[in-house]
Formats: sequence, structure tokens, C-alpha cells
Amino acid sequence: MGRRREEVVDEELLAKLESGDADSGKIRVKTPNTRINEMFAIADQILGGRRIRALCGDGETRLARIPGKMRRWQWVREGDLIIIQPWDFQDAKADVRMRYTKTQALYLSRKGVLPQVVDTFGMGDDTASEDDSGIWEASDKRAEPEPEEAEPESDDDGEA
Repeated sequence: MGRRREEVVDEELLAKLESGDADSGKIRVKTPNTRINEMFAIADQILGGRRIRALCGDGETRLARIPGKMRRWQWVREGDLIIIQPWDFQDAKADVRMRYTKTQALYLSRKGVLPQVVDTFGMGDDTASEDDSGIWEASDKRAEPEPEEAEPESDDDGEA
């Protein structure tokens, strides 16, 4: 059985998404419909039996089910950005509605659409790097070796 190929970012498509070329028509990326309680999530762990554990945009972890029609045409892997819809009668479970390609996920991250919990692509907010700057400076200062104290030189030339 062959190995699945690693998904790569399509730089050309990403540039088209970001520029919004009028001559090529609108390129749209689907977002969750909040009216029917859909939300962003990250596929955290593949459990088998068409079930995954998903870290949702509201901070909860849910057991999500991949429907048959999606399972046949799109593979969901660990770390993929997906849209889920929690069940009305059991909030700890959900259905997977859509999987984003890596290019689409990077686009959404750069636009700042993803919640901070789900934004594992690191493009949405640059505030984390600003907050951490003080921490890294303090740890760098602690890591510097302290100067060794030199022994005082004696005025003697070694005569006893």
C-alpha cells in the first residue's frame, strides 16, 4: 500500500487568494455558519472508525465523526483545520462538515479569521511574539555566565 503524499502549500493560489484578482473572478474560502452552530477546529487525534478528537474554537475538545460522503473524497489528518458542527443533544460530540487545504488554512490565518485557540499556523496574531520578548530577554540575562573574580595580584615578585 502506498504512502499518502504530504500536502504542500500552493504559493500561486495563496497569492491569488490574498490579492483578490478581479480578472480571475472571486476566489472564496468557506467559513463556518454560526447560525447553525458551526465552528473552526483542529483535528487533534485520529481515533479510527471514522472518528477524530478535535480541539474546537471555543476551547473544548470534542469527539467528531467524519460522514461517509466526506470520508470517501477527503482525508482528514492530524493537524488539519476543519469545520465542525456540535450535536444539539450531546455537546461533547460533533460532525465534521469540511476540511481546509493547507493553502486555505494559511490564508485564513493571515487574514486573522481563526480564533487564537485554533490558529496553529502562527500567522494571525503577532502579539504573542511581543509578549514573549520580555521573557526571552530575562532568560538570556540569566543564561550569561557571570564574570569570574580575578585573584588579586600580589605586589611581591615571588621573593620569600
